[in-house]
Amino acid sequence: MREDIVRAAQFIPADSAVVCLTGAGVSAESGVPTFRDSQTGLWSRFDAEELATPEGFKRDPGLVWRWYMWRLEQLEAASPNLGHHALAELARLCEGFLLVTQNVDDLHEQAGSVDVLHLHGSLFSFRCASCAAPHHLTAEQRGADLPPACGVCSELVRPDVVWFGESLPWDAVEEAATASHRCSVMLVVGTSGLVYPASQLPLVARQAGATVIDVNPEPGPISSIADVFLQGKSGEVLPALVRAVADRRASA
Repeated sequence: MREDIVRAAQFIPADSAVVCLTGAGVSAESGVPTFRDSQTGLWSRFDAEELATPEGFKRDPGLVWRWYMWRLEQLEAASPNLGHHALAELARLCEGFLLVTQNVDDLHEQAGSVDVLHLHGSLFSFRCASCAAPHHLTAEQRGADLPPACGVCSELVRPDVVWFGESLPWDAVEEAATASHRCSVMLVVGTSGLVYPASQLPLVARQAGATVIDVNPEPGPISSIADVFLQGKSGEVLPALVRAVADRRASA
């Protein structure tokens, strides 16, 4: 087993409080394209401002709706990879574990993770763009050219995700920040560390004395402050890390 993985496992005893921050790289290994990568083919002529902003939705709700329904089909076709399953197993090995994700899919939950905090919302949830009332989507509405009307106020329904120019849900951000300040280990997986405010969580943890472990194919801003940088795909590195943690517990 890789020496750096064995070393990282030493920082994760049974009583450790772990916060794990995941990004698009984890889902990409399940075949889920990143936001930019999903703008291919028919959608390549549209920019982010047209597809993922309140202004774009107001200007052409049908266009935005059809694109998100297409993305929803992509997510439903994907399955959790070994990295997702490894994180669910790691949570069972730790006394305290909070999974914070920037992803809008449900692959972590499908793999068995609980207490998943979605900073950017979920593409499996919908709400009114005006009164924020939740909306249960029907099969007919999914195939429609226009978004459905809210059953409460009759305004248009939108995906319950965070668009460009919108604030993240404050309660989720506050919970993630508090947990990061109190954790003993911050595990960062598959994220560039460039998107604010999620990018600040490893810094908060580090300044509070936590060990930072970064798992990514390439070094980046987080690896520069990490105590351990595990280079590689999460679907390969994380199962090995979980085995090392379990082996260390067994031999203790």
